[in-house]
Amino acid sequence: MTTPDAAQPVNIATVAKAALKRDPWDLPDVSGLVVGVLGGTGDQGRGLAYRFAKAGQKVIIGSRAAERAQTAAGELGLGIEGAANADCARRSDVVIVAVPWEGHAETLESLRAELAGKIVIDCVNPLGFDKKGAFALKPAEGSAAEQAAALLPESRVTAAFHHLSAVLLQAPETAEINTDVMVLGEARADTDVVQALAARIPGMRGVFAGRLRNAHQVESLVANLVSVNRRYKAHAGLRVTDV
Repeated sequence: MTTPDAAQPVNIATVAKAALKRDPWDLPDVSGLVVGVLGGTGDQGRGLAYRFAKAGQKVIIGSRAAERAQTAAGELGLGIEGAANADCARRSDVVIVAVPWEGHAETLESLRAELAGKIVIDCVNPLGFDKKGAFALKPAEGSAAEQAAALLPESRVTAAFHHLSAVLLQAPETAEINTDVMVLGEARADTDVVQALAARIPGMRGVFAGRLRNAHQVESLVANLVSVNRRYKAHAGLRVTDV
């Protein structure tokens, strides 16, 4: 016999329907999160670190060598700190992976313990280059993001920030980065956090673009943007219309 105040079983279908009715632009406050950037001494990592710090986030740059990270942090200013990759991962709430594709797997494997339980944002684009220009590579797992998810089973892996110009990110005279960021992941709570972080950068908007199985198309599109930028001497990004 149950009492009137006994816990009732959760109706999964009801919860799912309620989530679908939620305003997709109702995003959490992420201003207090510490953002770590692995590969923060490279152009993309430095640019993202600079923009998030400028927006008021606490930022830690990670590198294999703590001294390199500290040097880059000092050059950027804005209260950014530099640390070895493991320390950066350990001290951050959200960790952006902006390392070269060639070192992607090795870096993540070495940080599995430090990244456990963290939201990991993979922005790595597996690309090759030849005389014809840039072309997309397809990892065995399907994409860099799916490789990250396979290597970090205890982390909350998402994918975002693939299509941003490192030149614009690092340019102090560029007040706004007018582009959309495609955000992918398995849990809405996690992709909402990533979308909210993207929105912290003036001009930028995070748009949910599906689960990680769709990450390959997003990563591959960078090869097309490289061709656009070379032909038109531009720093092209993306805009999603009608949302």
